[in-house]
Amino acid sequence: MSRVVMAAALAASLLVAVPASGTAADHDYTLTIDPAAKGASIDDTMYGVFFEDINRAADGGLYAELVQNRSFEYSTADNAAYTPLTGWAPTGGTLDVVDDDARLNERNRHYLRLGLPAGVINAGYNSGIAVERGKRYDFSAWARTDQAAGTPVSVGLTDPAGKDLAPPVKVQVRGDGWTKYTGSFTARESSTTGRLLLNAGGAGTLRLDMVSLFPQDTFKGHGLRKDLAEKVAALDPGFVRFPGGCLVNTGSHAGYEAPDWERRRSYQWKDTIGPVEQRATNWNFWGYNQSYGLGYYEYFQFSEDIGAMPLPVVPALVTGCGQNRATDDPALLQRHIQDTLDLIEFANGPADSTWGRKRADMGHPAPFKLTHLEVGNEEPLADEFFARFTRFRAAIEARYPDITVISNSGPDDTGANFDRLWELNRAAGVDMVDEHYYNAPNWFLENNDRYDAYDRNGPKVFLGEYASQDNRFANALAEAAFMTGLERNADVVKLASYAPLLSNEDYVQWKPDMIWFNNHASWGSTSYEVQKLFMTNVGDHVVKSTATGTPWNPAPITGAVALSSWATSVAYDDVKVTSADGRVLFSDDFSGDASAWTGNGAGTWGVVDGRYVQSDTGATNPMVTAGDPTWTNFTVDLKATKLSGSEGFLIPFAVNGGGNPFFWNLGGWNNTRSAVDGGNSSRVFHADGTTIETGRTYDLRIEVRGRTVKLSIDGRVWAEFTDEANKNPEPFRQVVTRDEATGELIVKVVNAQATAARTKVDLGKDTWVVPTARATVLEGLPDDVNTEFTQPVKARQTQVRVSNSFTHTFPPHSVTFLRIKDRRR
Repeated sequence: MSRVVMAAALAASLLVAVPASGTAADHDYTLTIDPAAKGASIDDTMYGVFFEDINRAADGGLYAELVQNRSFEYSTADNAAYTPLTGWAPTGGTLDVVDDDARLNERNRHYLRLGLPAGVINAGYNSGIAVERGKRYDFSAWARTDQAAGTPVSVGLTDPAGKDLAPPVKVQVRGDGWTKYTGSFTARESSTTGRLLLNAGGAGTLRLDMVSLFPQDTFKGHGLRKDLAEKVAALDPGFVRFPGGCLVNTGSHAGYEAPDWERRRSYQWKDTIGPVEQRATNWNFWGYNQSYGLGYYEYFQFSEDIGAMPLPVVPALVTGCGQNRATDDPALLQRHIQDTLDLIEFANGPADSTWGRKRADMGHPAPFKLTHLEVGNEEPLADEFFARFTRFRAAIEARYPDITVISNSGPDDTGANFDRLWELNRAAGVDMVDEHYYNAPNWFLENNDRYDAYDRNGPKVFLGEYASQDNRFANALAEAAFMTGLERNADVVKLASYAPLLSNEDYVQWKPDMIWFNNHASWGSTSYEVQKLFMTNVGDHVVKSTATGTPWNPAPITGAVALSSWATSVAYDDVKVTSADGRVLFSDDFSGDASAWTGNGAGTWGVVDGRYVQSDTGATNPMVTAGDPTWTNFTVDLKATKLSGSEGFLIPFAVNGGGNPFFWNLGGWNNTRSAVDGGNSSRVFHADGTTIETGRTYDLRIEVRGRTVKLSIDGRVWAEFTDEANKNPEPFRQVVTRDEATGELIVKVVNAQATAARTKVDLGKDTWVVPTARATVLEGLPDDVNTEFTQPVKARQTQVRVSNSFTHTFPPHSVTFLRIKDRRR
């Protein structure tokens, strides 16, 4: 048996936290509104969407192609498990994926060679190719044969057992030059497990490439999956930020060209335009291949189709997202600067200009009306990034002075890099700075006032990526509360977009996400419902309003202990937790099993030679937790050894399921630095250049007293800090705006607590309103999650009686928008 000891009586060492919502009784609030007091104007582009190809958002998602790996370009460069035939299976004959001079074109370097007779079948994405009865699907493929008489090919749409879902298409391939062949299917029954089957008869050799199947019914006929595009369009976004994200600032910045044909590149727009069979292939930072069927032209077209401003992001030649390197190559930098100037011409240039002609040749002679462009994404090296950004900005402003060039503030909401980038951006008079943060729900409740003190004469803010760290309704409520602060500060925060936008449920790299889907269905998360409510009820300007608050008492740091890693194999041993008075609360020396620990499903954990080993060097945050989530005033001691991999140790603590745990990250960022972050304020408390040696065992200690933490390595204090908890996680938030077209006040109230909020709403004695207001309400339980089969959180509409002074009770865990019509408008 493992020596695992858990203290039974903890009362003496624990403090009781007072709930932020106070007593179980309804709270009394007062909301005072001055309808005549006009605040900040709100731009039509205030809220938008951010599209990045993560979670199979493009191939297997918004891009409607049903065939996976249609051009046989999958490679171990994309994913260690890939082969050029991933997604395909032979049904007879000999099959080889070949890279030789017989290829379709230079940038589409691989093709399938079949020794006849032969067959091959494609399983699409998720459970297979989804088809609907009565719908039509267009097949195409490029092919050539060495047989003078030609090669017959039968193309079938079948279920896994081989039953036809549609009458087959017959193709006769003729000639030994690449030719495109087409056909169409009409599905006679629906299926989510379809297969595309190609059988070629005769003798000799058949070569195939770009094997494709598309639904005829796509969004506005432009090749995008209709249900997903419609859900995005229903948000009425003011802008579309694309294509990333980490896709932009990771990998090599070299081109896809001889002699290296670099397969792990940053997203470079010229790779993604022109005929799809001529577009480059590329590795995707998130662990798969991207075909670039959804490229820059399609992004611009989609933005136009949904009435949104296009907002592209180009690489600044400084990598981030854990790679964190600056490329020092003046010629390459100049090439990327010129590429960016060419991008603006592609978007806005006349149809007879060099790059405008390429746009026109693709089917869009008119300009796409590009006005904003972002250089870089979340760069963690402030000075290196800004030196390069300055070069881009100068070139763009010299040629295109009307383009707004957007900078950024790095990957965090605070810290030395964040402060340095803001210092540089302010000093240079940059127009707009992109901030990104993904934090715990409490952080969003506490930081509603984040932008109240921002300089009104400094750079404007683009909140390009943000989300609370789950898809429960509690997370969406916290985001809603925060959004009231964004609107109140609409003179500073000019653009905002939740992230990520899309996630295929079978290919998840990041959660939370706004819209979820599989191969046949899609559904909005609770955050989608919140975003939709705000985005379709913005208003033209803020109206002055104030509200009373909720009683609040800060609690001590509370939670259990955990072990984890990031892309590293680690071994832990002799974990012991003691109370402030020295009593042992928990102990595990792993001399037996590890039954005291509960995992999150990631990684590969096991007891090996008396140590708890995580052996998967590809796993990111495979966290295992033990102990009591109500522990306070505790000390954790443990031994840690790095076995292999790219980083060091990741030690979460104060894990309680409700707030944000702390993460002690030793040897993070590819073993270049260490930091501790998280907690009540979700910020970086300490960071330095500590690295971790492979094979060395470290003695680590975490001491928690109240809200103060001391961290030690081998008996030496590494950091000591206090998470002040000086911000109230106020659950009752509001903002009021005016819709000038309708004359309505839009009263937006978030009640993110378990008690109803009985509220006196005072509009002033000189205000006359229509006595009935339209109310839109989102309401649910904090753990509610929308799924394919049930959506407990959906907007409902009702009528509410109002006057210039009335009382309304806002339900627990709710977002309520009241549209109150002013009689005098």
